[in-house]
Amino acid sequence: MEEALAPSVVKHGVLMNVLGMGVLILGKSSIGKSECALELVKRGHLLVADDIVEIKRRSGDILDGSGGELIRHHMEIRGIGIIDIKNLFGISSVMDTTKIELVVQLEEWQGEKEYERLGIDDRFLDILGLRIPEVTIPVKPGRNLAAIIEVASMNQRLKLRGYHTARELDRKLIEIMKERGSGGAV
Repeated sequence: MEEALAPSVVKHGVLMNVLGMGVLILGKSSIGKSECALELVKRGHLLVADDIVEIKRRSGDILDGSGGELIRHHMEIRGIGIIDIKNLFGISSVMDTTKIELVVQLEEWQGEKEYERLGIDDRFLDILGLRIPEVTIPVKPGRNLAAIIEVASMNQRLKLRGYHTARELDRKLIEIMKERGSGGAV
C-alpha cells in the first residue's frame, strides 16, 4: 500500500549504483548519458535504469529509483541500438532499485561559462521535496566522464561521513594566512 501511494516522478536520465551510491545522471538528449553508463558498467558498477528513471519518495526522506519493468536492464546506444546489459555483462552488472544520493548533471562545455573549481559550496536539486546533492560536469571530447563520476561519488561519500575536502583545505589556508599575518613564518 505504501508503495502505491508513495509520491513519484519520472526523469529522463540514467540511474547507476556507483561504489554503493545511487547516482542519477541527467542531461539533454544525446549528451552521452548512456555511453557514460556503459563505461561505468564496464568498470564494475551497476545499471539500474537507462532513459526512463522512475523515482519514488519513501518514508524516512529516501528517494528510490528504478527502471520500468519492460525496459529494465536495457540500454540504447546510438549506432548500435538496444542492448541487454544483464545478458551482455551478467547479473552482477545490474540492480532493480537503488537509493538516489547524488545527481550528476551533464552539460555541453561552454567556454565562456565559469564552472565550479573549488567545490566549497554544495549545490542541490529538489526532487519530490528532497534536496539531493548535485554536481555539474561539462562535457567535451577527451574528458573521461566515467572516472569523473566515480570520483564525484567517492567525494560525496566523504561528505556524508563529515569530511568536506574543499572546506578543509580552505580552513587550512585561512589558518596559514592568519599565522603569516601575525608574524608567524610558514
